[in-house]
Amino acid sequence: MIKHVAQRVAVLVDAQNMYHSAKHIHNARLNFGKAVEYAVGDRPLVRAIAYVAKSKTGEEEAFFEALIEAKIEPRIKDVQEYSSGVKKADWDVGMAIDAVMLSEKVDVIILMSGDGDFIPLVHYLHGRGVIVEVAAFSESTNTAFRECVDGFLNLSDEKSFLIKSSRPKGKMKSSSAPDRKRSVKVSY
Repeated sequence: MIKHVAQRVAVLVDAQNMYHSAKHIHNARLNFGKAVEYAVGDRPLVRAIAYVAKSKTGEEEAFFEALIEAKIEPRIKDVQEYSSGVKKADWDVGMAIDAVMLSEKVDVIILMSGDGDFIPLVHYLHGRGVIVEVAAFSESTNTAFRECVDGFLNLSDEKSFLIKSSRPKGKMKSSSAPDRKRSVKVSY
């Protein structure tokens, strides 16, 4: 796929999908700021939004602040807790609505998610003339989703996006999102 420096880009980050993929595949945390910067390249970034969940404890506040420092706007939703004990904070519809609204203002939308539920959104955006790219971990990206987009950036190929943990796999509780000047450790 050809990328032009004049293409206006928006990046929509499925933060939970990316966090859990980095944790389970690489036993690491994703450097969200670096990953967004790399995916955009030399093109002008119009907007970067991370869709995040907030727990009752508020332990994610430092992560939200780090996103802001990295010039990524956090969209925050409270975690829903059901009587069965299941916790959920699904952002798929919110991401899709924002993509539709941004499609009139950008040439390219980069979805940072491996979630195949976004396939109908990709088809809609293609119908509007918008280029759709995905930046995600190939190991956790839906195959049909990967095949229907215009470009795929495999975050597993670029180890500089990952911050390794010294903790055993499955016990990690922190994440980070650096700004362009310095790295900030945060909980998520």
